[in-house]
This record gives sequence, structure tokens and C-alpha cells, in this order.
Amino acid sequence: MRRVLSFLGTAAVAALLLNVFIGLVPAALLWVFGHALFPEEAGGSLVVRDGRVIGSRLIGQGFTDPKYFHPRPSVAGDNGYDGLASGGTNFAPMNDKLVSKLKENAAAYRAENGLAPNTPIPADAAMTSGSGLDPHIGEENALLQVARVARARGADPARVRALVESRVEGPEWGFLGDRRVNVLLLNLALDEAPARAAAAERRVSPGEP
Repeated sequence: MRRVLSFLGTAAVAALLLNVFIGLVPAALLWVFGHALFPEEAGGSLVVRDGRVIGSRLIGQGFTDPKYFHPRPSVAGDNGYDGLASGGTNFAPMNDKLVSKLKENAAAYRAENGLAPNTPIPADAAMTSGSGLDPHIGEENALLQVARVARARGADPARVRALVESRVEGPEWGFLGDRRVNVLLLNLALDEAPARAAAAERRVSPGEP
């Protein structure tokens, strides 16, 4: 009996040490070095405005107002873009429900952006991402939305287009993926553009009282 208890004690100590050195220590080291070397990414790449967290650069949000650029469709959660329910449809490519939904998404995209029913659109305008939380849309997708956004804001389409192009990010590491735009950051830049334009006009108008 003593020998059995001795073996059990040794096994328990070994299991505890393994959990500490294989589980806790590596995680702690990653946390320390992650926050030291990449503080923004380790903290969730949060976007803060006026002292309030309004989102993350890494997680998509739902925008439906015509004056904003819209993200790609999402089925993460009941209303989409739910960080606690990340995922795609998991339907097979020829599943009738998937095909029907893609057609519905494509028709809605063309209608809201004033496009003809047969206008070719990029895949991310109708298809969800695997996570349902993609914060980006492709450059072509964003440019097709310029006319609607400009019209809803009473803005010059050329200025809105220039703002989009200034926010385009290249492929990851220079070769992975396509040129894309972060929707949240683009929409924030849209809201800030009038204030920046007014400030610029004041700087070039020294004769004002």
C-alpha cells in the first residue's frame, strides 16, 4: 500500500511540474514578450476614440447606414459579426441554401450601390469569410461603394475615392492575398474628413478675422 501511495505521489508531482513548465511557463513568456515587443497587437489592436474603445482593427463590425462603407456579409451569430460566434455557414459549395443566399447577397449589393443586375461584383461582396469577422474588404469592393457613400454624404465622389485609395493596404507580407481596406478605419476617416478639411481651409485663409 505504501508503495502504491508513493507511486501516486510521484505521479501527482510529475503531473503538476509538467503542467507548470509545459503549460503555464510558455504562456507566461509569450504574454510578457508579446506585450513587450508588440503591445498594440497583444492588447487586441483596439481602436479608441475620445477615450472610448469603439472596436478592433482585427474584428469586423456591421455597418448598414448608406453613408458608411459596408463590410462583407457575416453569419457569425444571429445578426452577424458576433465575436463569440465566429464561423461560416459550413455549407457545401453546391448547397441550395448557400447558392440562394449568395444570389440574395449579390442582388442586395447591386441594388444598394445602384449597379445594374448583371454588373460583375467581387466575391467578397456576396460571400462570407470563414470567420465571419473579417475586418477588410477588397479594394474593388470598396470602390464600387464610393458613389453610394458620396451621395449619402453629399460629398464629392472624387474625394471619397481618394480617401479610399489612401487607405488601401497591400497584400500581407507583400504577396499573400489582395489589396484591401479596413472598413472600420475607413469609416472613421470618413467621419473625420470634414473636420480635417475645415482645419485645412482655416490654415490657408490667413485673412479671416
